[in-house]
Amino acid sequence: MNLVIISASQRTQSQSAKVANYLADNSSQFSAVQHIELCKQRLPLWDGEEISKQQDDSDWLAINAQLQTMDALILITPEWGGTASPLLKNLLMMAQAADIGHKPVLLVSVVNGISGAYPIAELRMNAFSNNKLVAIPDHLIIRNVEEILNTINEHNQQEDHAITRRDKSIRHRIGYSLHTLFYYSQAMKILRETLQGNTYNNEYLYPYGM
Repeated sequence: MNLVIISASQRTQSQSAKVANYLADNSSQFSAVQHIELCKQRLPLWDGEEISKQQDDSDWLAINAQLQTMDALILITPEWGGTASPLLKNLLMMAQAADIGHKPVLLVSVVNGISGAYPIAELRMNAFSNNKLVAIPDHLIIRNVEEILNTINEHNQQEDHAITRRDKSIRHRIGYSLHTLFYYSQAMKILRETLQGNTYNNEYLYPYGM
């Protein structure tokens, strides 16, 4: 099973990328794990036309090749002003159901505070209709992210017990979410193969969701 992790902060050295690296390091169930940091990729602003994806300096074709071969996806977005990352939403509009449809996705929201729910709700509401990704019921909200999921040498040894307990709790919840995503990826690979072998009459008439 191949896993792709996309961190969608518009800043380099972001907390989203830190979370992505932690998830990648703890995804040993998957045979291959790739991390795409969107701020380091060259993607055009999609205008609805296929030609806009094929600019000479665009990294879209390489990214899409990774999406085509993946069996599961993790999308990590920071919460800025209560919204998901514009970079991520642009990517999801570019992606097509023929390439990523019926593949499971784990949603992760990252915030240096106590909010974080709005990006999850936004993505569930309007990000997957046309590309036909399937968000699994579980999701993660990483709150106060600067204080957790740090490597040992970055940890402040004077952290109080409450923070340490919360860090352990979110690490355990991440383990559960990755475990769940792995088995979704196995089940949905069978589903995709079944759908490909049993197409509906004039199925091409319905490339988009409702």
